[in-house]
Amino acid sequence: MSARLQGSLMVDVAGTWLTAEDRHLLRQPEVAGLIIFARNIEHPRQVRELTAAIRAVRPDLILAVDQEGGRVQRLRQGFVRLPAMRDLARHADAMALAEQCGWLMATEVLAVGLDLSFAPVLDLDHGHSAVVGTRAFEGDPQRATALAGAFIQGMNAAGMAACGKHFPGHGWAEADSHVAIPTDERSLEQIRACDLVPFARLADKLAAVMPAHVIYPQVDANPAGFSRRWLQDILRGELGFEGVIFSDDLSMAGAHVVGDAASRIEAALSAGCDMGLVCNDRAAAELALSAAQRMGVQPSPRIAAMRGQSQANVEYRQHPRWQQATAALRAAALID
Repeated sequence: MSARLQGSLMVDVAGTWLTAEDRHLLRQPEVAGLIIFARNIEHPRQVRELTAAIRAVRPDLILAVDQEGGRVQRLRQGFVRLPAMRDLARHADAMALAEQCGWLMATEVLAVGLDLSFAPVLDLDHGHSAVVGTRAFEGDPQRATALAGAFIQGMNAAGMAACGKHFPGHGWAEADSHVAIPTDERSLEQIRACDLVPFARLADKLAAVMPAHVIYPQVDANPAGFSRRWLQDILRGELGFEGVIFSDDLSMAGAHVVGDAASRIEAALSAGCDMGLVCNDRAAAELALSAAQRMGVQPSPRIAAMRGQSQANVEYRQHPRWQQATAALRAAALID
């Protein structure tokens, strides 16, 4: 493996504070990001203390969370309970509400010291995938693109870069890649005409993309996140995407098709991912780290673009736009 290969790891921690073992892991130069989950979160002040402790160890780390809205929302107590994107899309003024929702989500995430939420979901709701379902804005690619674009505009206005997921679309495959290996039997032409549309039209607005742990056998035998065909030829070549490629969690069942954690991180980075996520399994993270060290990987310079730009603080609820956004979402019966 060439020492010039670019890539790094995003890992996680078990609790609401850092252990000595966590600090040792975070000091490794091959680790460039950390994602927090519900188990790491008690309330806003605690999250700010945790992120400050992480920054004290590695100020350059990218800190992430999944805060899409609806059922995928890790920050809950002391945060606005955001609607599912499909619920938002049903309103006549959905475009304006999507922008307000994107701004609100990003502002709250940035205010506790995190850099980004892995959002928005660009998958289409074909009625096949329970794991996608109401996380998708729409089943129609044109409307989904427009609503996601508005959501991204709100995120960007708050100071957060957007990450579209799950390229090239998880909505057709029925299986849940957390627990199985989904397949999508459609041709590349069918996918281009439908699920690929939001990614293609928003390629210049997305700072990052997360590929799906889905196999599209008419295109490539490998899941998209391990496929140079999908990541290099189509995403970078055909769509002209120049941003960050984050793998989906390499501990998920959909990633096991390529072997153990060492094989998975090598396959993801070799295919073109800039950062591989290895979550909810410390032994796997350590195995992936050892593999990255043997590979001699260098962090991708693209990653710096994911740093949060806001100067948001604990007083953000006094901001006029906060009051405007919450009032609009409350009037639409989307939040309490």
